[in-house]
Amino acid sequence: MYSALINAVLRSSPDYNLLFESLCWPEDSLPQTELVESLTALIEALAPSLTIPDLAQVTLTDAKRRCIHDKIDWIIWSKCLPFLRKISTESGGEDRCRQSTAAVCKLLAVSVSVCDQKTWTKVVSSTLPSLQWSPEEELSGALSVNVAAEVLAALMPLPTADEEFTLSILNCALSSIPSLPDNLVSKVTVRVILTLLNCFSDVRSSCFATRIMNAVCSWHSSERSAAVTQRALLCFTVLSDHLLKSHTVTSDTRFWTLVQDGLTHGDSVSRKRALYLLKRCVALSEEEGFDSCYTSEEEEALFNWAPDKSGLLREFWEDYTLVMETLEENQVHVVRPVLNRIDTLIQATVNDSEGLGLFHPSWLLCVYQRMFHSENKSLMREGVCHLLELQVLRQSAFAAAFSQFVVGPFMDVLSETSLFCRSPGQSVGDCPELVGKLQVFLVNFFTSLPSEDRGCVLLQLIQQLGSKHWCAVPLLFICQALSKLPQSPLLRSSGLSALREVLRSTMITHQVLLRGAAQCFLLKSALSLIDVSEVTRDDVFSFLMHFRADESLCRGTTLWNELCIWLLEHDGNFKPRILDGDCVDGPAQKETIRLYVQQEVIVYLRVPASTGQAERLPDIREADKLARAILLCVDMERRELKKDARETLRSLLSPLLDTLSRVYTNIYLPVHKSDKSLQLMLRLLQLSTRPRCQQQGLEEDDLMLAIEQAVVEVMDPVQNFILRRLCGELQELFDVERADLYLCVLKQLAALSSSLPHGSKNIHQYASPKLIMYSLSVLKKPTQQIPSVANQVSEAVSMASLAAVCDLLQQGGPNMSSETASALKSLNDYFYTFDTSTKSQPSLGNINKRLMKPQLLDSTSDLVTQGLLQQDWGRIAASFLRDQWVCLNFLIRSVGIPKVSETLRAALRCSVEALALLPSDLVLPVLNFMNMALPQLVDDEEDLCVQAVNLSWELVQGLSNNAHDFWPALQGFISIAFQHELLKLNHQQAPALTAALKRIFTEVVELSQSKSGVLGVLVQHCTQTWLPGEGGSSELADGIFSSVFNHLDIVTEACLYGPVFRRDQRLIQDVQIFVEQLGENCAANVAVASDNRDDQLPRTCVLTFLSRLDPCNQQHQRLIEELVVELLRKDSLISKAKVRYYSNSLQHRIKNRAWQTLLLLLPKLREEFVAPLLNSVFEAGFCSNQPSVKYLIEWMMILILVKYPHHLDRFWTCFSFDHEKTKTSICTFLSVLVHISVIIPHVEDKVDQLRKALDIILQSCFNHNFSVRLYALVALKRVWSLAESVTEADAFRGLSSVVTACLNQAEAMQNSGNANKNWLRIQGHFFFSAFHPIRDYSLETIFYTFPSLSELADDEWIPPWKFEKLSFACESLSTPLRNPAPDLGRLQPGDWVQQDRSEQDKEERWAEVQKKITPWRLGVHEQEPELKLVPAQRAARLGKQHGTLLVVASLIDKPTNLGGLCRTCEIFGASGLVLDSLHHLNDKHFQSLSVSSELWLPLFEVKPVELTDFLQVKKSEGYCIVGVEQTANSQSLQDFKFPEKTLLLLGNEREGIPANLLQMLDVCVEIPQQGIIRSLNVHVSAALLIWEYTRQHLITGTNEAD
Repeated sequence: MYSALINAVLRSSPDYNLLFESLCWPEDSLPQTELVESLTALIEALAPSLTIPDLAQVTLTDAKRRCIHDKIDWIIWSKCLPFLRKISTESGGEDRCRQSTAAVCKLLAVSVSVCDQKTWTKVVSSTLPSLQWSPEEELSGALSVNVAAEVLAALMPLPTADEEFTLSILNCALSSIPSLPDNLVSKVTVRVILTLLNCFSDVRSSCFATRIMNAVCSWHSSERSAAVTQRALLCFTVLSDHLLKSHTVTSDTRFWTLVQDGLTHGDSVSRKRALYLLKRCVALSEEEGFDSCYTSEEEEALFNWAPDKSGLLREFWEDYTLVMETLEENQVHVVRPVLNRIDTLIQATVNDSEGLGLFHPSWLLCVYQRMFHSENKSLMREGVCHLLELQVLRQSAFAAAFSQFVVGPFMDVLSETSLFCRSPGQSVGDCPELVGKLQVFLVNFFTSLPSEDRGCVLLQLIQQLGSKHWCAVPLLFICQALSKLPQSPLLRSSGLSALREVLRSTMITHQVLLRGAAQCFLLKSALSLIDVSEVTRDDVFSFLMHFRADESLCRGTTLWNELCIWLLEHDGNFKPRILDGDCVDGPAQKETIRLYVQQEVIVYLRVPASTGQAERLPDIREADKLARAILLCVDMERRELKKDARETLRSLLSPLLDTLSRVYTNIYLPVHKSDKSLQLMLRLLQLSTRPRCQQQGLEEDDLMLAIEQAVVEVMDPVQNFILRRLCGELQELFDVERADLYLCVLKQLAALSSSLPHGSKNIHQYASPKLIMYSLSVLKKPTQQIPSVANQVSEAVSMASLAAVCDLLQQGGPNMSSETASALKSLNDYFYTFDTSTKSQPSLGNINKRLMKPQLLDSTSDLVTQGLLQQDWGRIAASFLRDQWVCLNFLIRSVGIPKVSETLRAALRCSVEALALLPSDLVLPVLNFMNMALPQLVDDEEDLCVQAVNLSWELVQGLSNNAHDFWPALQGFISIAFQHELLKLNHQQAPALTAALKRIFTEVVELSQSKSGVLGVLVQHCTQTWLPGEGGSSELADGIFSSVFNHLDIVTEACLYGPVFRRDQRLIQDVQIFVEQLGENCAANVAVASDNRDDQLPRTCVLTFLSRLDPCNQQHQRLIEELVVELLRKDSLISKAKVRYYSNSLQHRIKNRAWQTLLLLLPKLREEFVAPLLNSVFEAGFCSNQPSVKYLIEWMMILILVKYPHHLDRFWTCFSFDHEKTKTSICTFLSVLVHISVIIPHVEDKVDQLRKALDIILQSCFNHNFSVRLYALVALKRVWSLAESVTEADAFRGLSSVVTACLNQAEAMQNSGNANKNWLRIQGHFFFSAFHPIRDYSLETIFYTFPSLSELADDEWIPPWKFEKLSFACESLSTPLRNPAPDLGRLQPGDWVQQDRSEQDKEERWAEVQKKITPWRLGVHEQEPELKLVPAQRAARLGKQHGTLLVVASLIDKPTNLGGLCRTCEIFGASGLVLDSLHHLNDKHFQSLSVSSELWLPLFEVKPVELTDFLQVKKSEGYCIVGVEQTANSQSLQDFKFPEKTLLLLGNEREGIPANLLQMLDVCVEIPQQGIIRSLNVHVSAALLIWEYTRQHLITGTNEAD
């Protein structure tokens, strides 16, 4: 239309100035698109007259031609470019901006085309700088990158002969890619670079393509990051039609490195692009028949092709791409079937017999790395297991090729804790299946590596372990796998350094047992892998210094013995040390471990003379290293050389003993030397002690005796030296930690002297009074106005000394001298002295006395002292306060509680104040004091007691992340708040305290959900309080037991406790049990103090407690009955709840625990209580129960009827109840009849009861439900057999024929398929076969065998040994612990499960069917006139609206999808549908779904290969290209606003949108999903987007018009 009007205007010889001015727009406004298009059409019409010389002379004069040229030049520089700059700075209105930009760019291109080459060059030159993006330039009025790209895309097709300028355009575009934002990279690549390449001939295009390839590959090689890989892949994919025309790119290793990086990229679109490039290159290689098998000395070829092996290669790459595409599904059940393709790939690689290297192993690594990075943990585990079973790694070449992958990505994925969960079928405590595979893998891998690479690879692997913080479980199992490697000299000193770093990383784990076990395995690995010829003895002992004696490396363990043997075997093979003064060229002196230790002791004690300045305490690690070396040396020689330990020890310790003997008398002895001597002696005494669990039952330790004898010889001088130092010589800041050393030594000497005859008398009678009196004299001195360092340090040392003396006296027993007693009285008076200076409540002035921070009066004080004062004084002051409460605890035990209540009240207030002052890890002494004080004050000072309890609990909660201090603090708090004197108080006596304890108990239960073992501490304490061991008066025991009734909720909660673990919590529990089951083979089990933090501990404690109750005791009987009522109430609440409970859900577990406890208590119940209880049991039987609960209820019914058979009549009435909702619950009562043989012997009228049983069973045999009939037949078989054996034949003669017919019917099931299987299964079920209700009644059956046979989760099984571990478990248990017969425990879970479904579950027929309307049955032929119109006119005739949505479906190849899509497009008024071929219209599958919609919708044909050009054209027309794809930058459909001119590009059914078209998209739209499946059908996806477009535009527009 434009061209016709313009030509008409031009033929009328118009005024060109007026014509141009009428079509231009004012400078301060944006033009309408129609106006710009009119101006473009005018210039296009004038173009021939301006550019064709002959035609120009005929139609236009020179003046007019110059005038038009001036106007066009004016339009370029005064209209187009200013408008484009203006639109670059505007925000909002993207749809209008896109259309206006497209129109003006077309006008600019037409205008430039009629100008000379200089104009084109000038316009392009002015546009190129805008590609170098910066936010400042966009705001300053320059062209935006979007607009500049559109301008260049419009100008590129114009011819140019300046190749150098064209090259500068290309360089400018390429240089902009690294700096552009992500959303602009594709714009420049598609609109500028691709357009530029399309404009040239094949030769020039190939030259430019080579330049582009080199630039992008070089950029990626220099900056190999995820972002660079993503952009480089985008460039290669967009330009693939040009870059992949020749085989040059496939011969470039840099390109294949980029592709492999893309295949393992975190972004799914990048992976798709990399796979697209790979498939294109494979197709090109096969098509062209390139022979690219080559080897290079510099680099190895990653991709090779041989024409003679094209079939093998094609099959390999097809399998490879299938695997990589399937991995995108992230679902194990989809991926697992194609994993065998990996084996095919590997086999193809291995069978390359000619050694041409067609398949590089790195391609397989991409597969594994992709699986390792999967967001699906199951898929990750599948990939790890597959790699662990890779047989090809046993070949040396492949092992070497995989080595860096193993020490890199493979070790990274092994840090995922969830990989080490138990596999299905494994029991609690079993070694995880993956761990066994890992051990075999590492052995095979290192064995297969070339011998020269093993040490280097192992070192890298260990360094990887130490490079980050590992969770406890992965680190433990990797260390265990390393310990299984065959003995081989692979590690040098650098290896020991790497192992030290791993040890440091193990120390961060909170699980002490797992930490110790990891250390044990790591040491075993070191012993088998160290190359002793490359490490010195000092290297080894420095390494051993990092193993903690209380966690792994302690005397008496198998690990210690193995270490001694290893040292002895390699004693002569270690690398010799070169000491100062040794002659390097001369012969080296043969060194042994004994000589090494002797020299080290001498060197250790060799210290410089004292300078007179204050000195810090020496590093204790030096003493630790040397003490361990001495002990190992003595044990080593004593074990193998049978040497006397005393002789060896004396020869090694003679310098030390000599120093210690003179420590008191030699006043010139340097302090540093005395400190080091005491440190070494202390560590020798500590490290030589065996673990407590090994001290009993072992022969006398002659090394320990030798050390004690040596120390006894120097005990007096050491003791005198310490007392002298503590009594006035310690006055520097460094002396505070020195005093700690002295007091630790003093405690060790006291413990040692207590085992000697009259040994303890010296220290207790001499040292204690002296230290107490001197310390009191220091503390009683008046406080200085300006505290000095010496004064405050003396006070800190004095209080620490008092606390140490109190500890010593408490361990020494009640016997003490008169001097000591007198000194203690003075100490007691010191603390309990009232401070009358305060006008408020009187307080104890010397309790909570605080240290003042000293002033450094000397300005010349060294920086170390100043730093110590700033950093450590807070800790010193806190320890000073803590030590006061240590003393108070001892005094209240030895001297007694103050008789004056006001004094005790003031002390309790001080304890509350101390809780607020002290750090959380130092409050334990305060809690111990409260434990003794609270019972005395609770009656008079309840509020104060509640405040103390609440504050204590808050402090304990604050320690929950500090495992070292939390558990002692928790135990201390429990002993305070839940002691008998407080538990016995009821709500009337102490309402506030009782409410506080109830609340704290609730919070303890909540805390136990996230921290295992918390509730166990409380329940164990309470049960042992209520029912202690044997002994004591019965009245006292009853008085203590009575407090249980105030806290029945604790017992009830413990019976039902056992949280449903999170996966990570269950894993920690499983691994700890696994380590415990290793026994003494793992030294951590010996070294680590046992702490039972099993979450089954609350149940085992309370069940043991209940089992020990005596039903003859009235209080015990009352507790049992109240607990039974409460448990039945809990069960009833769950049964009546509307929430359906599933197998192993929390509701199921609680019901199961409740009925287990009821079954345990049943034998203790009185008959009077059982009668009303039976109704609740029967009612529970009618509920819908999980199998495990059902079996317990049935067992309980049987036991009740056995003990009280007169209730049988009530049992028969249950069969007459009409429970409509659960008809098959009658199976529960039929199951009871299967065991009637144990009930009948206790019944008097056996014949009558058997007749009733047969009548009821026979009725059920004809029930319509198959499950009921099966249960009835099993019961009938048992009852009839019993009837025939215990009665006369005449008694049941009338029923004989009916029973025989029913039983024959059951046996005839053998020919009826599934019915026969179910009949055999139910008869072989454990409850009806091996189980005996009387014989098998035991804790083992109830809590272990039944749960395992009823397929309850294994964390609900309580094995008998857990009861045996309790110290009080074997005391008067009324219930047998284990089964007398093992038959039941040998069975496996049965596969018969009762199906209890109501009729409502059955499928109903459709009530209504959707009525479809087919247009051709409504008279299509009557609408022939309309069919002759174009679709838009047809729509207008019918009153329909049409939008401008264009749907492109050229990538879809299924006719059914295309037919449905055509129908959807027509219904919602799309402007057109693009297909790859219009032949689809004749397909019957297409027509069956399109229902003639193709007659009413414009259809276009665009081949897939033409889509790139088609989309470029549509972009130029102002369309917004929208695709449905999940990418990192995709927008949610519910948030995206569709532009009016939208082109919707749909992807292929299987592959989606090809990678080379993704960057053509302006927007990626993502449909929000809630399910697991990742993708919708392409027609469904398109329908959702088409509807959303319609809703936003057509429907909204209609509503606005209305």
